[in-house]
Amino acid sequence: MIVLFIVMGCLIGVILGVNAPSMSYMYADYLAISIIAALDTVLGGITATLKNNFNFKVFVSGFFVNSILSILLILLGNKLNVDIYLAAIVVFVGRMFNNLTIIRRHYIEKWEKFEKREHEDKANKSK
Repeated sequence: MIVLFIVMGCLIGVILGVNAPSMSYMYADYLAISIIAALDTVLGGITATLKNNFNFKVFVSGFFVNSILSILLILLGNKLNVDIYLAAIVVFVGRMFNNLTIIRRHYIEKWEKFEKREHEDKANKSK
């Protein structure tokens, strides 16, 4: 069921992306940091799900608060003529790599347990 929603979301994104007008270069920083903040939140949600402590309210609030804070940092940086958004990118990307590491390790451990159990089953059948 969730795969169906993912496929539908991708199709809607492609259709809207093809038909949408292109964005001004002036707003590219805002869009980029918002996407990175959203991806960080999504990966954090996946990590929380794997650790069995996912909270939907925390996920949604983190999604919007991270995006809004990052946009405000870009706005402040533009007013001060300083590239503050680079700090936000470093933090969000660092957190994304940490979350990906946790996700990767979870599935590697799960795969190793599966292989070990499968090997033990074969050994028990041959006895």
